[in-house]
Amino acid sequence: MTTTKLTKQLKGLLNRMSEQNMASIIESVEDAYRNHRRNDVTSTITTLILDGISSHSSLLDSYVVLHAAFISSLHKIIGVDFAAYFVQNLVSSYEHYYASLWDTAIPPENTGIEAVPGEDSAGKECSNLIVLLSELYNFQVISFILIFDFIRALLTHDLTEFNVELLLKIMRNSGLQLRQDDPSALKDIIQIVQSKISNKDDGLTSRTRFMIETLTNLKNNKLKRNATQNQGGDAVERMKKILSGLTKKRHVMAHEPLRVSLDDLHSAKTKGKWWLVGAAWGGDPLLDRQEATIERTAGLKSTDTNDDSLLKLARKQGMNTDIRRSIFVVLMSSDDYVDACDRLSQLSLTEVQQREIVRVLLHCCGNEKSYNPYYTLVCQHLCRSSHSYKITLQFCLWDFLRDLGETTVGGVELIKNLKDGDEDGFNVKSISSARLRNVANAYSWWIAKDCISLSVLKPVDFTSLKKQTREFLQEMIGQTCVNSQVSTPTIGPTPGSLPTLRDRGPIEQIFIKATRNQSLAMGLVYFLTDAFRDTKVEENHGALIRWAVGIAKETLRTGVDVVPTLM
Repeated sequence: MTTTKLTKQLKGLLNRMSEQNMASIIESVEDAYRNHRRNDVTSTITTLILDGISSHSSLLDSYVVLHAAFISSLHKIIGVDFAAYFVQNLVSSYEHYYASLWDTAIPPENTGIEAVPGEDSAGKECSNLIVLLSELYNFQVISFILIFDFIRALLTHDLTEFNVELLLKIMRNSGLQLRQDDPSALKDIIQIVQSKISNKDDGLTSRTRFMIETLTNLKNNKLKRNATQNQGGDAVERMKKILSGLTKKRHVMAHEPLRVSLDDLHSAKTKGKWWLVGAAWGGDPLLDRQEATIERTAGLKSTDTNDDSLLKLARKQGMNTDIRRSIFVVLMSSDDYVDACDRLSQLSLTEVQQREIVRVLLHCCGNEKSYNPYYTLVCQHLCRSSHSYKITLQFCLWDFLRDLGETTVGGVELIKNLKDGDEDGFNVKSISSARLRNVANAYSWWIAKDCISLSVLKPVDFTSLKKQTREFLQEMIGQTCVNSQVSTPTIGPTPGSLPTLRDRGPIEQIFIKATRNQSLAMGLVYFLTDAFRDTKVEENHGALIRWAVGIAKETLRTGVDVVPTLM
């Protein structure tokens, strides 16, 4: 009786669910979890949703997106065990309908061609479930591993109209995201498709030709986002904003998507469920990983060597997460900084994941043999689009100063968490002179162009700087003075490339912001006096830097006297 009552309660909640009341529906589901056994609630919700999606008719995309977003919210709030149970049942249900579809298929008379479904409505259950699966991938419930496994499974059969339709649904919903997450796997899929159609050019249907064209354009990054998404594309973006608001107000139990494969789900009864904490596991992960690596290497022999080399280089550079590797590949393969920013925006990263863009940019910039303004322009463009990038630049500068030996920079709480933060770094053992110079040049441009202000230096004690820190700040402030007089960053401007007329306005605007903190202003005056005392006029930009330093000290001294009276 209790189960019947629970089913009726949850069915009523799902029937009333919409974008506007999703938050209240989730609260009611949380109450159900508190008042009933977790397994009963999880299994009931799974059964109700799968029964609703497994309809004999085509469902509206917005309907499927709504339920996928609901599942994603429970994945984050209830925990990974809910998502694991739902995904396993979803895959099982899909495979059941797919197998029964081909068991009842009508074989063409007098031919040896594989059987095909007899009615247009026969495969709507599979079609709806595959859309739900792709939307779960869009909402970060599952990873690209499972999606690519489904695509490979479809390609083991002939390219019938129905299989092509299922492939197109996946590509329309998640094509761009798949390309960003694993471009080499996508090219492997295209190779399989091309091998299947190599001898059937004359007998291809229009739908199959359209699928091949879609895959090719996706591989070459020639598809616009709205060209691959169906009518549910707008609903996906709206629901992502709603989910972002929900997770900020609640304690999140799961942050990452399930990285299970189709083989993992098939062998769950024999080997166990390694993706659940506390579950039994009967496999040998080292042996499985070795075999998977061998198979993957054998399957990717014919893929494009350029992307393969970039992925290898990403791992060599310490890109230890999928997000960092995706960002690295985008940066290394873009035509210019505008193209890089466009492609980075297509990664659909969360606010937390966007911080990795700045970290990867700085790491790559520091690893160049000589300063490359490409990374500087990318970050400048990003700072114009969101203030969060400016905050990340500030924290990254503090991290860099601590690497130089300034252990008191960054606040007490950051110092306490230094050991915990080591896992997020790139394992840079020492700061070379080239890295120091490149990072200094990058920050000098960002300070000169108002991406970040000199107030970021307020935790720095200018009276007891380490040797490398002193060299870094001297290079950064000196180049800031130079960059204040130019409109575009250059690799190494010669004196002749600088404007003959000097403008003190930009320098005053840069340093006046430091006067809001009196101790910072006085520290800068001390450092400018001490560090640039021996600057010679005949040195590269020496005359410009000496003139700019004089303007800076005058601005700082005047500002400290004036600003307190205004406040």
